[in-house]
Amino acid sequence: MDDETQVFLSFLDDQRNHVLGILEGLSEEQLRQPVLPSGWTCLGMLQHLALGVEHYWIRCLVAGESLDFFDGSHKDNPGEWIVDPDTPAENIFALYRDEIARSNAIIAVTPLDTPPRQRDERLGEVQIPDLKFVILHMIEEIACHAGHLDVVRELLDGRQWMAL
Repeated sequence: MDDETQVFLSFLDDQRNHVLGILEGLSEEQLRQPVLPSGWTCLGMLQHLALGVEHYWIRCLVAGESLDFFDGSHKDNPGEWIVDPDTPAENIFALYRDEIARSNAIIAVTPLDTPPRQRDERLGEVQIPDLKFVILHMIEEIACHAGHLDVVRELLDGRQWMAL
């Protein structure tokens, strides 16, 4: 892996670690508790980050794996934000870590200027030129969601990721 890819991966990992860090120590009940009027949960957010960010952007678009899971008809996808109540939280954390490892393995062997192997028509006119663009988008999306999780965590138990 070249130096530039390592820098990009470092920034990406910083955001991923922020997500995992802000969720650390929450109970199963807290992870499933909707806090904001929109109704999403911390566990639902983590599943979205695993499937809708890591899996979708890297495995599907960059590496060319099937998009069938995301077309709304797949039997195992009731919605990436909806966590089955029988699924233990630890399984969703393991899913996220597994997707990160898979993403990192793909990133490690893919030059930053490599165009995606697959296009998703649902993105409309959005042009995705290369892996570098995808990683920058992921950093942006994960950072945004980490901020959402910061707010929810503070509302749940007062914990702050970065104390003011």
